[in-house]
Order: sequence, then structure tokens, then C-alpha cells
Amino acid sequence: MNILTTMTLATAIAATAATTTQAAEPIGRHEIKLTSDRMTPEALWAMGRIGAYQPSPDGKTLIYTVSYYSVEQNKSHTVIYRCNIDGTNQQLLTTSAQSESEPAFISGGKRIAFVSGGQLWSMNPDGTNRQQLTDGDPIGGFKFSPDETHVILIREVPQTTSIQPKEQDLPLASGMVIDDMNYKHWDQYVTVIPHIFLAPFDGHKVGAAQDILQGEPYECPMLPFGGSEQFCWSPDSKQIAYTSRKKTGVAYAISTDSDIYLYNVETGQTRNLCKPQDYVEPAYDATKSLERQSKNKSGIDINAGYDTNPAFSPDGTMIAWQSMERDGYESDRNRLCVLNLATGQKQYVTESFDSGVEAFCWAPDNNTLYFLGVWHARQMMYQTNLKGEVKTLTTGDYDYGSLQLMPDGRSLIAERHSISSPADLYLVTPNKKKPTQVTQITHENDHLLSQLSFGKVEERWVKTTDGKEELCWVIYPSHFDPSKKYPALLFCEGGPQSPVSQFWSYRWNFQIMAAHDYIIIAPNRRGLPGFGKEWLEQISGDYSGQCMQDYLSAIDDIKQEPYVDAERLGCVGASFGGYSVYWLAGNHDKRFKAFIAHDGIFNTQQQYVETEEMWFANWDLQAAPWHRGITAPDNLRLKEVDVTPKGKHNPFKESPHLYVDRWDTPILCIHGDKDYRILSSQGQSAFNAARLRGIPAQLLLYPDENHWVLKPQNGILWQRTFFRWLDKWLAPSNSLKN
Repeated sequence: MNILTTMTLATAIAATAATTTQAAEPIGRHEIKLTSDRMTPEALWAMGRIGAYQPSPDGKTLIYTVSYYSVEQNKSHTVIYRCNIDGTNQQLLTTSAQSESEPAFISGGKRIAFVSGGQLWSMNPDGTNRQQLTDGDPIGGFKFSPDETHVILIREVPQTTSIQPKEQDLPLASGMVIDDMNYKHWDQYVTVIPHIFLAPFDGHKVGAAQDILQGEPYECPMLPFGGSEQFCWSPDSKQIAYTSRKKTGVAYAISTDSDIYLYNVETGQTRNLCKPQDYVEPAYDATKSLERQSKNKSGIDINAGYDTNPAFSPDGTMIAWQSMERDGYESDRNRLCVLNLATGQKQYVTESFDSGVEAFCWAPDNNTLYFLGVWHARQMMYQTNLKGEVKTLTTGDYDYGSLQLMPDGRSLIAERHSISSPADLYLVTPNKKKPTQVTQITHENDHLLSQLSFGKVEERWVKTTDGKEELCWVIYPSHFDPSKKYPALLFCEGGPQSPVSQFWSYRWNFQIMAAHDYIIIAPNRRGLPGFGKEWLEQISGDYSGQCMQDYLSAIDDIKQEPYVDAERLGCVGASFGGYSVYWLAGNHDKRFKAFIAHDGIFNTQQQYVETEEMWFANWDLQAAPWHRGITAPDNLRLKEVDVTPKGKHNPFKESPHLYVDRWDTPILCIHGDKDYRILSSQGQSAFNAARLRGIPAQLLLYPDENHWVLKPQNGILWQRTFFRWLDKWLAPSNSLKN
């Protein structure tokens, strides 16, 4: 799952409404004087977070959003800035108490369109002369056609394929009658879904909007994280390409097979660019992985996995998108697919890059595409041509999080961050003969960063138990003294196939851990991208196997250093990292003195039947428990038994809850009640099991948070609880006996 926080449309609208009705005044940049050079939760939440951005048509200026957080008001506020392309002359364009977002230049750069209060507005480039362009149902995003005669709007429509409509004469009844799966997703019950609407625009007002997916019970953008990147206009404004997974119920829950559709604005006709016209969906067993069921024997490329984020070539003759090959595999390698619209020929132009494409854009020559991808724990910028010749453009200990082409076609705007620096915007200029030139544009948090001392970040390669090399990041205390001994933390990554790259997090922030005098080792264990397909895919169906040994290899290696106190080791992680903590709690051979698990899987057998995205459970756990030898002892009718591949471990037979009898170490369990990916019953069960066994334990339960922690006061409580727990058990004088 993606590390970056993305709000669903419903959440975004609710947040906007809350800000509108409750904020007494705008929340802006916190120009504060810190009392210490060590990172604190309050300093972390005082930082501005850069979001959407766009250069002006003449390439001279840049508009972008920044979100600020108020701990006192317990909410966020998003504003729009404008500056010169070199970062000078920064100007705050929006000053109301409402959040204003999604800025885009229109009218040749003479106006800026944006979303405020769930409606589309426009203003002059200096923020004056604000005009409301839409009214009616709220919108969550938009895209104007290149000729600006039309605009696409994201709006919500009712969804009743899984949850029946309310009884008209029982308006206060809270019960839901549910007929099929996909009745909940991420953190909400699915009673509405997003659709894209097409509306005329006369330069002053948006007209009546028509639902492009009228009568279809399918999402566009796709829940829970899709946005306006999932649809685009053709250069001639006559066609719209969009992403959708046209499935409902069980079929939706078990499949990742989304496609790219082409909608003709003049005729209203839609065609699927990924599947043959006569394609018929095969029947599947919903309780088993699609890995073996969905293999295509026809030889025709049916784009069976995720196909997302289309973009037309500048001349409109081709369309590119991110494409995963296999159905049901959420973390399959994202390839860059290019389709010739005239011939129907597809080609994959990043096959020489043994990792996934995270974002991309076309160059003006219709032959070059720029893209982002992870390699060796760094997300860098690359380019490829239609022949598939890939070239690396950037280097360094950074992650590039997004990119947009400048109007001149010679440079790009990119968001960049690292373990030691929050996101800022940069101008990236490739050069055929010289190294790529990278120039920082924004300096959003310099006023805070200049007051903080960060720990050194070091790359460390560790030998694994099967003789391979594992890249780990080591983060040292901000005032590190090698003559002293420090407690160390093993960081367990989630995903389970998300990279431990140069990411900056506002919760799992390595520098705030270092500020508390912990040494952190963060391994890129088996199952993470950026080290080739074999390394990435070893984890599938083997949660408790080699990846766990990779964790132990990392902590065993760092604890040999003279400055690490081997008697004060902690282990922390969220999501699959939380599963890792629960599993290691019963299999660590007394290495650790404290554990912290956030939103982790405690019981894989229960997780299989209670998570909402079944493709995830089917692929990673391979099949339902009853297909893998997990049945009642007297069930002699079961003919299918354990189908665990050779060399891997049955995740149901080695579920963390089956090792509770070995638990001997204090553990903090954290969970959100609105987490529908991994239900909070998992965290509560782990806490109850620890207490029943007499193990020191604590439970931090959030009734109003999902798989993440999004509210400022909840975030600070998270940090305080996290460090109080570690300090209690990893201080030199403390032990279980105390």
C-alpha cells in the first residue's frame, strides 16, 4: 500500500466542510521558535506539506498547494501559493478559512481554477476576482479540455449493488441490508462511489453535467485512492481516457483487473483499450489465488491486472498507461504500456527496468517518456524511448515522488524528499552530455529545519541467512557519540511490498526516533521492490519465511557495533510490519526487550475472511484456510490439503496468534476502529492475549482513525505513546523484573 496519504472523495469533502464550519480563522504556516534542536511531535506537525502543483503555460511561474495543521483545532487547512519558477516572489493566493486545492491554470494562464467548499472556482493569478464556476453536488476534482470548451468533474453517485437503499419510511434506521461483498472499503461503507461527469464550459460558468458512466455501478476514479490522474483528455479535446474496474461484489473483491476505456465526446461511445471486443470473463474460484487460475492461454494480451493512469502522447496518436500483468496481484511490477491508437499495437517500454513505474509523463517528441521508479531503495527519475532503451536521469539519497513536464519540454517539475527532508519542489533539467541539473524551487520548511539537528543516514549491506546481500538504512541519533552505547530499533516495513526508500513520513519518521537517541535499522528485506523480480516476489505465500530471517539478520548485524547496546533492542512496525512484530514476538529468541505493532495482522486465519480486498488475501495467503489444511480434525471430507509451494511456509499454520505461548516481551498494540483493511479486532486480540498471559502490554485504540492516523492530536498522542513505551522498556535500568 502506498505510503503517501491520499483522501477519498468523501473524506475530502467532509474535511472541507469541517474546516468551513468550525475554523475561526485560516490555519497557516507556523513560524515558531523551537526550544530544542531535537525533533518533537509538535515540530513535525508544524511542518507544511506540499501537494498538487502546476507550472504556468509560459513556464515563468508555479502554483502549488500546502496543507497546514492546527493541533488546537485538530484539523488541516490547504492553501494555494504562487511563485516564480526559481522560487522567488512567493505569494499566498488563498486566505479564507476554507481549504482550497487542485489549482490549475486556464485561459492561457490568465486564470487559475481550483476547488473550494466542494465547488469549482477561478481567480486571477494574483488571487483576486474569485468567481464560482459550479454549484450543486460537490466535486472532488476536475480537468478542463485542452480547448477549454468542456470540463470533467468528479462527483459521487449512489451505489446499491452491495448495500440496499434505506427504507423510505425508516429514515432514522441505522441498519444496513447487505447482499454482496465490497460493502465496505478502506474506511467507509460503500453507499456512494465516484463517477466522472462531462460538462460544457463557456469561459465563465460550467453548464449541466452528464455522467459518463451513467447507470454503471463502477468507480472512476477507483476507490480508495484514485484521483484525477486516472483520467485524461486527448490533445484535440474529442476523447477522454479513463480508468475503471468494471466489476461489483465478489468479482470486485477478488480481482485487480482494471482497464483503460476511451470515451468519444461527440458520439458518447465507449470502448475498452485493454480487452478484445469479444472478450468473455472466465469463471474463477473466489477462495483461491488467481495466480494460477487467470493465466491467459489465448496468447492475446488482455491486460489482466491493474491498468491505470492513462496519458495521451502530445500528437494524440498514442496513449500510455501503467500496467500490471497479473490479475489479483496488487504489487505486481508496473510496466509502462504504450498503445498505438491507429494500429492497436501495444508495446511495453520499460522491460529493461527490473522494477515498477510509479509515475510518468510524455516528452514533446512523442518518442520519449519520463518516469519514476525504485532501485536500491531510492526512487529516481528515468527516461525511456519507444524502443525500451532506459536511461537513469537522477542520483543521490532522495526519493522523487511525482513529476510534471514544463511547457518548454526541456525540464520537469518534481516533488522530492528524503529521510532527512520533507517534500519540496525541484526543477529537473536532463542533459544528453552533462549530468542532470536539479535546482530547488520551494523551501517550505526551512524555518523549522534550520533549527533542528538530524542524525546521519547511512547505507549498510547485510549478509542474509541464504547468502545474499540486503540493503539497510541506518539512522543515527542526532547527537551521536560513538563512545556511548545506544538502544536500537528494528523497523519492519508494511505493504508488504512497499519500498524502504528515502521516504519522509509524518508518523513513522526515522529522524524523530533518532532525536530520542535510538539507532534505527530499516532493512529492505525480501518482498521489497528495487532489487529485481525474484527478491520482490519471494514473500508471496511466505509471510513467515525468508523475510523474517532477513529482519533478524539486520538486527543481528547492527547489534555487533560497539555503540549498540545489544541488551536494549526494540522492534516496531505497521500493517505487514505489525504482522512482523506479532510474529517475531513469538520467534525472536529473546533478542528484543520491547515491541510495537500498529494495525498488524495477528490471526491470518481470521484476516482471510474479514479483510475487504480479497485479491490481496488470496494472492499473499494463496487460498482460503480450508484449502490449506486448516480444518476441523474430524473433517474427513476435505480432499484438498496444504498447497504450500516447496520452500515456503503456510501462513495459516504459522499465524502469529499460534505463537502466543512463546511471548515473553512487553508489547504495545495500536489500531484504528475504522480500519477495514485489517480490522481492529486483530490489535485488540493481540493485546488481550498478552495480558491474559501476564505480559506487560498496552493498547492504543482510535475509534475515529483508519489504517493511518490523520488527525493532529491523534498523531501527537501516537508519538507520545510510542516513545513512552520504548523509553519505559529500553532504558538501561529497566527489565521485565521491574
